[in-house]
Amino acid sequence: MSKLYIVPTPIGNLKDITFRAIEVLKEADLILSEDTRTSGKLLKHFEIYTHMQSHHMHNEHKTVESIIQKIKGGITVALISDAGTPAISDPGFLLTRACIENNIEVDCLPGATAFVPALVNSGLPNDKFVFEGFLPVKKGRQTRLLLLAEETRTIIFYESPHKLVKTLGHFCEYFGEDRQVSVSRELTKLYEETIRGTAKEVLEYYTNKPPKGEIVVVVGGKK
Repeated sequence: MSKLYIVPTPIGNLKDITFRAIEVLKEADLILSEDTRTSGKLLKHFEIYTHMQSHHMHNEHKTVESIIQKIKGGITVALISDAGTPAISDPGFLLTRACIENNIEVDCLPGATAFVPALVNSGLPNDKFVFEGFLPVKKGRQTRLLLLAEETRTIIFYESPHKLVKTLGHFCEYFGEDRQVSVSRELTKLYEETIRGTAKEVLEYYTNKPPKGEIVVVVGGKK
């Protein structure tokens, strides 16, 4: 029986991939990728020619069992996402859980993930923090915000650019306009920026300058 490797990939700068990640991806029998077109560019850059198979949020429920059988048959599988560490707001949890239930070894490599540099860059307390990922779009959003308004630890969110202003407005409403916020955008990429200030100040900034790219929002806890 072989095993499953969880392999982080760069969130922007290709130099952030590790030597070990390249080695594993070259030696694996099969690479599961969120989008084979996106991952194909990465693999081509590093001259990795391992066979790829699509594994994303729309098909992972259907493909997990067949992947488990492949690993039991002696196939070494490496799981990657479009960027960062798989299973962090990306597919990966279901397959990892299934492997553990089937006594298949899982080896997660250390590597790139967006929320860690955003947290450190924020200047907000990072000895204790809560990772929330994406807030509910509609149902349950208000309930979640009311609960998080009482959270004393630093809170980390992922957000899409076209929803950022709305979310910052909700932070002003539920957390208070003076709550400290840090927005990191396009981490490790050419136009990387981090904007820090009160929720009101950051809201005003992005209201006047609509954001683009991948976004991580870090919010100070209630004092």
